[in-house]
Amino acid sequence: MFVNGFNFQEDLLSGDLYFWFIYTELGIWLNAMSKTCILFCKCGGSVITPEKSEQIKLLLGSLAADLYQLDDFCGIVLNRKDFIREIDRKYEQKIMVACYPRAIRNLLEQNDLALSGLEVLNFRELSVQEIESKLRNDFALTDGKTRGMTVESGLDVPAWYPVIDQPLCIDCGKCFKFCLFGVYTFGGKQLKVVNPLACKNNCPACGRNCPTSAIIFPRLKENGVLAGAEPGIESRTKEVVADSNLIATLNQRSALRRNIFRTGLLEQAEAERKKALEELKNLNKESQN
Repeated sequence: MFVNGFNFQEDLLSGDLYFWFIYTELGIWLNAMSKTCILFCKCGGSVITPEKSEQIKLLLGSLAADLYQLDDFCGIVLNRKDFIREIDRKYEQKIMVACYPRAIRNLLEQNDLALSGLEVLNFRELSVQEIESKLRNDFALTDGKTRGMTVESGLDVPAWYPVIDQPLCIDCGKCFKFCLFGVYTFGGKQLKVVNPLACKNNCPACGRNCPTSAIIFPRLKENGVLAGAEPGIESRTKEVVADSNLIATLNQRSALRRNIFRTGLLEQAEAERKKALEELKNLNKESQN
């Protein structure tokens, strides 16, 4: 029975009365007795194996929480902003099982969204057993009745695109100049991602060209900073070394290693860019035939 937008649903087994809020456009539901939800990104980029994804799904399905299975969070923040805002409004405790927390945080910020108090469990690095331990011990979740819902992005193209970590971005414009597909704008020396779905699928070349590691590709299969891991902070020693020649030698060696590493990244970026350009040319030829 529906009254003023609410569905009063009687649980015949337990006799409990549950109040469900019905959001008509989204089909989103909420058990008013539960203020915890789990968002599980099944990741359209397949950054974890299907076996691990299925194991996580079975685990989450055994816990007493509202479970939302997201086909692709990268696409949902672009095309289902209403869903994200409704989740933020409805739940006090929000737990996401997804990729790197830095990637999730910046995906939300870039799309003018927020999930207050969100805790992210990184399935790239955590085992299924570690995820279960954190859910039970850190968030006090117990076995129980899970109410589940599948949420799709509604996009008909892969949600592969760059995400900018704004505090790291120095607005140098290198990615704007390097990109072949009009993904960025650089007006007034301010970088923005304005056409994300124009990005060439599986091409992270602009990110490898970034001098501050400010660009993230959440769907990148390789682990590391470019996929959203926190950039490494060079350790600082508190010891005072009297021998200035030794310090100079160590600094020179460190700079040389960085230059070699940077050169390798740039060569890889150029190769990825060239490959993307060739694929674009072939696509144009096919469309003309």
